[in-house]
Amino acid sequence: MHILDIFARDPITFSFEFFPPKTDQASEQLFANIAELQELRPSFVSVTYGAGGSTRERTHDLIVRIQKETSLTAISHLTCVCHGKEELEGILQRYATSGIDNILALRGDPPRDRPNYDRGQDAFQFAEQLVEFLRGLSVPSDSRGFGIGVAGFPEGHPECPNRLRELDYLKQKVDAGADYICTQLFFDNRDFYDFRERCDLAGIRVPILAGIMPVASRGGLSRMCDLALGARVPAPLLRAIERCKDEVSASKVGIHWATEQCRDLLDHQVRGIHFYTLNRSDATRQIYANLGVTDSDGFRSPAPALV
Repeated sequence: MHILDIFARDPITFSFEFFPPKTDQASEQLFANIAELQELRPSFVSVTYGAGGSTRERTHDLIVRIQKETSLTAISHLTCVCHGKEELEGILQRYATSGIDNILALRGDPPRDRPNYDRGQDAFQFAEQLVEFLRGLSVPSDSRGFGIGVAGFPEGHPECPNRLRELDYLKQKVDAGADYICTQLFFDNRDFYDFRERCDLAGIRVPILAGIMPVASRGGLSRMCDLALGARVPAPLLRAIERCKDEVSASKVGIHWATEQCRDLLDHQVRGIHFYTLNRSDATRQIYANLGVTDSDGFRSPAPALV
């Protein structure tokens, strides 16, 4: 389903993000976990995209399999890194042929095993250029083309200390044709509300989805901050995690904190919540239960009456 149709259907979207495993066995296990999430009826699921060749192919394969073998709408991440224009066209043609209508367009980071990689070899240097490229394609056959998402950073992009200029760059991505913004993870909702208000002041009118990642363990909190450079961990969350005597307790604290974030976001008319699952579904299920819903249909518009 095209993302614009999803937004028309769902006043509040709920979505889950996964990353492609490195082995066939892990891929099978992950697919089983994703398939089980069908009962929660999320608005969509997304799969991240690495610059390395094997990871890249696993993303393609997983996205196509989700689209073909489940009832879920799959959105693939796509980066500028390590891509020529013809290669990108081939990837997108495969997606269009497989019924995949949506892309999350990102600049991306160079492969970790290629620290001296020359970005000048890439067809595009910035996500804005990738969005323009996607918007100019004649695939998929839908007259609207691909549904396109871009990233937002409530706490600021780690490579752009000028917050005013950062919003200018984000607006350029939206003006180039992005349909929505999905934010990096954050732990303090005030950062998200301030970001949302600054977007409004900048003339950005597309839906903004809030990125939430439940803390899974004490050690996992540090790894999460490595994934989201610049993420700020509030002192109350740190104190709560430090009081935990084991990882089970830390996970419960993380789920409680994320649940309260979601409850508050819903109370403040968030357009959507995007869960960074770290390939686990248990925490997401717990948060759904804590919010009092069994699936995202509880937040959807009622079906039109038949006449």
